[in-house]
Amino acid sequence: MAIFSHQRHHWAYVWIPIVGAFVWFFTLWALIITWLATGKPHYSSMTSDQTIAYISDVAADFLKPLFIVACSITAVSFILDLIFERYLRHSGRLMPNMRHTGTRPRCFLLVFIVGVALSAIFTIVEFRWISKDFGEIRLLKTSYWMKAIIAGLLIIAAIAFAATRFVVVNVGAVIEWVIAFGYTFYLLTFYYDLRQSKGVHKGELSADRINNSERYRMRQVV
Repeated sequence: MAIFSHQRHHWAYVWIPIVGAFVWFFTLWALIITWLATGKPHYSSMTSDQTIAYISDVAADFLKPLFIVACSITAVSFILDLIFERYLRHSGRLMPNMRHTGTRPRCFLLVFIVGVALSAIFTIVEFRWISKDFGEIRLLKTSYWMKAIIAGLLIIAAIAFAATRFVVVNVGAVIEWVIAFGYTFYLLTFYYDLRQSKGVHKGELSADRINNSERYRMRQVV
């Protein structure tokens, strides 16, 4: 019974990114369906030559309460994902970051507050450091590449959005919707990360324990 409970007690936090992604994804669909079902109305916030509504155009209408609640749930979910991922890594239930960088993490923390984009970049950098230390572990590389590809595509799309927002408004609207839906997949990468703590005891993946295992393995080889 003890073993069973240990293997299952991770279920609460591992579903947090699923909830956030689910709420965000279906809220976007609710906005699109509402706009299409009402005959693609031209909102007062839209320019005269704009035929495709931005998320903010639809969300600012009568669906504003839904959008505010969805954004709040998604934001809380994302913050909790980061907190649990950090806690599990430092408690030895996920692979640790073995590269000590002095005051750099504090600088990263300060920069993080400017937005999710920078948060994604630094999360990917951290996973890159970890994958270098434990290059033989396939799960780390998979997580790193998933985050890198998704975040990279979203950043490129964000640059394209900024370039077209006031020039080709309809193209900008399409790109905005693509970015919003793409964010769903970024949230889901945290589900993949948190699931790796299943069945792992506290301290099992601590830096000291892994280093000792590596030294023992090297002595055996020699």
